[in-house]
Amino acid sequence: MSDFRNVTDDFTTAPQISIADVAEAARQGFKTLISNRPDGEEPGQPTAAEIAVAAEAAGLAFHHIPVRGAPTPEQVEATKAVLAEADEPVLAFCRSGTRSIITWSLSQATSGAMSRSDLVGLGRAAGYDLSGVLGA
Repeated sequence: MSDFRNVTDDFTTAPQISIADVAEAARQGFKTLISNRPDGEEPGQPTAAEIAVAAEAAGLAFHHIPVRGAPTPEQVEATKAVLAEADEPVLAFCRSGTRSIITWSLSQATSGAMSRSDLVGLGRAAGYDLSGVLGA
């Protein structure tokens, strides 16, 4: 079972989820999944296509925005666009959850939805250090 880390009432991160975790996410009330993990990073990880099939079967929306290293401005904008239309709550995942929370945080900071210092605090509460990324 994956480690779902609640960041806000509408956004949660997790390390790599399994196919079984998709059904658990639906059971817990999530409506949308965002995969920030590129396919093939690690042997045995489920592909985005496999997660998408499981998400559809569980009634969840699925979006794949793979991030390698630091998110690009295009990936941050893609995340903003998904979040603007997504049914909430949203569960985003990658290998450790770090790329997911960084990409989300940058989307929130650049849109003005949240202050950088508030985002650093939310990250800290969820177990992530965003101070180097957000400069707050």
